[in-house]
Amino acid sequence: MEFRHLRCFTVLAEELHFGRAAQRLAMTQPPLSMSIRQLEAGVGARLFERNSRGVALTAAGQAFLPRAQALLEQAALAAREARDVGQGLAGRLQIGFAGTVLYRGLPQVLRGFAAAHPRLRLALRELSSSEQLVELVHDRLDLGFVHTTRVPPGFSQILVSSQPFMACLPADHPLAHRKRLPLEDLRSESFAVVMRAVSPDYHDRILAACADAGFEPSLAFELRHWLSVVSVIAQGLGVGLVPAALQQAGLPGVTFVPLTRPLAPYDTHCLWRTGRDQPALGAFLATVRAAAQPGHDPPLA
Repeated sequence: MEFRHLRCFTVLAEELHFGRAAQRLAMTQPPLSMSIRQLEAGVGARLFERNSRGVALTAAGQAFLPRAQALLEQAALAAREARDVGQGLAGRLQIGFAGTVLYRGLPQVLRGFAAAHPRLRLALRELSSSEQLVELVHDRLDLGFVHTTRVPPGFSQILVSSQPFMACLPADHPLAHRKRLPLEDLRSESFAVVMRAVSPDYHDRILAACADAGFEPSLAFELRHWLSVVSVIAQGLGVGLVPAALQQAGLPGVTFVPLTRPLAPYDTHCLWRTGRDQPALGAFLATVRAAAQPGHDPPLA
């Protein structure tokens, strides 16, 4: 049984006239008759009565008609969905992101993308940069927003955000009123940092910056999320060096002070497997590239 046989059957069932049905199907009557005979042979029952008065559906034909119509509708729907996915008009993307990207324009970009591509579904997972790399390598993510320069081979990236580190202090800290702060002034403080297993690049960078300032920080808290670092500091339990975007979290009880000697910036990269033929991914990357350009609204950088 072939879909062309079903199409011939449903049109003839609607017209109940070989000539009109053949005209609608853009074919002549002999191949239409052949298709109907082949379908009846495959079904194992006569579907039409043919006599001098014309053509009529048999009881078997009447029972077969709604199922044949449903099969044709499902096939058309499947073809349309496949075509839309192939053109980047529909589909699903798995996206990973590190938490601080929520404060660097990602929600606005997602809303803008959803408005422009309403049939593309985005599933987002908050993961550390290290966790995202594992998921990307095993193709469990289509792309990720990471804070790392340790890009595995076979992946491409876009720099979407670059922001400074700032000293984060309890609001009542004696140094909280400073306009700028030398890092060495924090040598006697207890530090809250993101643990190395979660963000090795930035954990090591903070320790190296402290070493350059002439001291080894006392690590009182090693936490999984930057927001947890700020929360601990807000409780007066330490100080830290955090990305500037965390000012937008609006947590009370903390002050952010620029450093006299800036650290290397905190960069966000969009990362994906090079050469992946996925139109939905291409559409999303086009949005990311546009958002990364200076002056674009909403900006990621």
